[in-house]
Amino acid sequence: MPTDYLDRFRREGRIVIVGASLAGLRAAETLRAEGFTGSLTMIGDEPYDPYDRPPLSKAVLLGKASALHTDLPRRREIDAKWRLGVAATGLDMTAKRVRLADGDEVEYDRLLIATGVRARPWPKESEADLDGVLLLRTRDDAAALYRRLKAGPRRVLIIGAGFAGSEVASACREMGLAVTVAERAGAPLVGALGGVIGSVSAELYHENGVDLRTGVMVTGLESDSVGRVKAAHLSDESVVETDLVVVSLGSMRNTEWLTGSGLGAGPRGIACDAGCRAFDFRGIVTDDIFVAGDVARSPHALFGYQFLSLEHWGNAVAQAEVAAHNMISSSAERRPHLWVPAFWSSQFGVNIKSVGVPPMGEQIMITQGSLAERRFVGVYGYQGRIIAAVSFDNTRWLEFYERQIERGAPFPVEFATVDRRPEGRQPVDAAFPDPSLPTHGPTVTLSGYSPSDRQLVFTPARH
Repeated sequence: MPTDYLDRFRREGRIVIVGASLAGLRAAETLRAEGFTGSLTMIGDEPYDPYDRPPLSKAVLLGKASALHTDLPRRREIDAKWRLGVAATGLDMTAKRVRLADGDEVEYDRLLIATGVRARPWPKESEADLDGVLLLRTRDDAAALYRRLKAGPRRVLIIGAGFAGSEVASACREMGLAVTVAERAGAPLVGALGGVIGSVSAELYHENGVDLRTGVMVTGLESDSVGRVKAAHLSDESVVETDLVVVSLGSMRNTEWLTGSGLGAGPRGIACDAGCRAFDFRGIVTDDIFVAGDVARSPHALFGYQFLSLEHWGNAVAQAEVAAHNMISSSAERRPHLWVPAFWSSQFGVNIKSVGVPPMGEQIMITQGSLAERRFVGVYGYQGRIIAAVSFDNTRWLEFYERQIERGAPFPVEFATVDRRPEGRQPVDAAFPDPSLPTHGPTVTLSGYSPSDRQLVFTPARH
């Protein structure tokens, strides 16, 4: 096929993006910026234009911003057909069609899947439906939770002490509300940052008046005579009286609509190569279906080619831009997605930031500052190299450690700049929980499997 025809085809044709949030929007903008002139269709299950999610658990809950005014800024016009408020329900890879919940079908030449994640619901449906049991993921969720908090509940129970649960707890205390947090692990944030940092987080909870219950699970929610939640029963046989429950049990990747499609999709996400091309259920890479954002599982050269699922704002942007570029480029012009994971959170007056993949860390070393002062940098090591760093109110060193991660610098850290206080002299066990046990709130999921591994739950196409 002539090269000029292929170039014209790549710049024209029909591109469909399923997922009208951060990754989907940034991909669409990149497509137009790099010369795509064909038809572009944006499909989203929510009825809103793309909006920013981080403010929902921070500024929105504190009344500093409206949930309805968190639209993402547009970097350029994208000239797209928007199909909002209608979910994708199926994919026909052979006919190149996306099926929608309203019965319509949308044809494509190339497809980008950026369907992200959703909040994991309370597992007992009858209890999840009680008045006063809420989730926090969407704009509507945040608006509903804000109204409840403003109404002044007697006590808020938060189930799960990951980043989202911690941010909600922080907002509640800033509003002067009584808060109980139940976490099945030994401390907050242990799934994301390990037990050493989790112990610091627990101290913050206690100092800010949070009733923190660790090593327990909520076994049931109890209602009053008119269906409102009134109490929670815990595994240690204690009872917490509450009239508002926020379920913060982590997230679920939105892949169910791909069942039977033949695509390599399952609970861990959609497997793709470093160039964001999706694998089919046999582990064979496709060339017309790409993946970006929270729903993607891709290998990363800096982290032993582990397949990583990253729930990071910055990763969604960077991966979307790479996917969009590769969708309309020749093989020689395509590039890999090599963004170093980075994450931030603000809770109890402390700014927490991380770079790299902390859950891979075997040991941690406090290189700057002090755990006792809650102002420090902790560096994680894995198999003799620096794999991640986390800071509490001490961000100026993170860029330095990001460069160390990129070059595979050795661990333990040996720099003249290392703070030689007693706690920083030797690395210690990072104290991550057993990876086979679920914890709340990791922002990086390591699967470690190749896309052709039969342990993955891939469903072949129906014929």
